[in-house]
Amino acid sequence: MEKKTKEAPKDLPKKARKNIILNVFLMLIWVGASTIVAQLVIGYSMIWLLGTDEFNKPVWTAIYSALVYVVTMLLVILVPKRKISRTELGLKGLPTWTDIGLMPVGFIVYLLIAAGLVAVFSFFPWFNVDEVQDVGFNLYLIGFDRIVAFITLVIIAPIAEEIIFRGWLYGKMRGKLNEKVSDRTSMLISILLVSLLFGVIHLQWNVGVNVFAMSVVMCGLREITGTIYSGILLHMMKNGVAFYLLYVLGI
Repeated sequence: MEKKTKEAPKDLPKKARKNIILNVFLMLIWVGASTIVAQLVIGYSMIWLLGTDEFNKPVWTAIYSALVYVVTMLLVILVPKRKISRTELGLKGLPTWTDIGLMPVGFIVYLLIAAGLVAVFSFFPWFNVDEVQDVGFNLYLIGFDRIVAFITLVIIAPIAEEIIFRGWLYGKMRGKLNEKVSDRTSMLISILLVSLLFGVIHLQWNVGVNVFAMSVVMCGLREITGTIYSGILLHMMKNGVAFYLLYVLGI
């Protein structure tokens, strides 16, 4: 996200301020609803065509995931009438050495924040730290099935989710909030709301808290670099480590 130093105007009419707030929440609802609709439409269509047993095979699970991301991006990015540029999506230019160098730094910061949040939430009896995330693939994969799962979880998912959340949603929200509040306030509100939604859509408390922390850091990386490339790399690293632990070591 490119920095804006100008303070937001303080004399907006009351109706205009309400419209900005409404637009922000409509963005959140739109992204969340698009994700759910894509999952339901693609999922039930494939189950109807293939049957449950065939649908649960790794190749079809991978195709389902890819189609869900494609449909979600189409709904989120293309359905709204106003065109959005690569710069607004955080895809300006190509990844730089700065993007690459900030990734491991961001990864360490994310782990520290996630560890702190998990420690706090562990005091609540309903928070299960050890609950395994359901990513759609059987834990006992070998050969080609493991390769398919790797491509889906470590490459496709990070790219698609970053374009949707830290790209479109964060970029649009920052721009809209800058019309009402200062740049810093706009940044903080956008980081909080985008990260909360990203945690909620994962539908598990322990996973949600973890990815909330990751989203906070990836939003910060977009603020620093102006793009989502560093966030994509961090997301790939996180999913790659999780993939190794789950599908290689079996932890």
